Amino acid sequence: MKRLSLALVMALVVSAVATVAWAQQPAGPPPAAAAAAAAPAASKIDKGDTAWMLTSSALVLLMTAPGLALFYGGMVRQKNALATLMQSFIILAVISIQWILWGYTLAFGPDKGGIIGGLEWFGLRGVGVEPFDAYSKTIPHQVFMLFQMMFAVITPALITGAFAERKKFSAFLLFTVLWATFVYDPLAHWVWGDGGS
Repeated sequence: MKRLSLALVMALVVSAVATVAWAQQPAGPPPAAAAAAAAPAASKIDKGDTAWMLTSSALVLLMTAPGLALFYGGMVRQKNALATLMQSFIILAVISIQWILWGYTLAFGPDKGGIIGGLEWFGLRGVGVEPFDAYSKTIPHQVFMLFQMMFAVITPALITGAFAERKKFSAFLLFTVLWATFVYDPLAHWVWGDGGS
């Protein structure tokens, strides 16, 4: 079982690296009407805003990896402390990959009926270093994606306290990916996504 979990994590890491490289290619030219409408209000990246968003992202990361890991690790029996610590760290890896591949586009991608985002940004394709006016006019689109990813990571990490010492690691991984895809991503789109309900 440990070999299967390790193989799964390694496959996810390799696929994420390949996807990020693929995502750097532009999705294609925007429609002429959208380009004409965007031309008058050119967005400009602000260094201070970008630095603050990156600092905020790092703070949320610290709440997950060492923060929740040590908090929940201290609440379980000694024999399960390492497993509980590992749950918070593996969530960071697994949800980061899920977010890069399909989570971000489902949560913040172009709206599909006010329910979920489309797959146009699958693998971060078309999510570049230019600001995206619907979400922020002063920071790069990738910085916004990174900031939102930290919340996508910490949310299922908070749930691990409810089933500490009660769930197999493989079931935990499956639950985490499914929950992030079918619960967190649509709800994030409804609340924060452009065109969400």
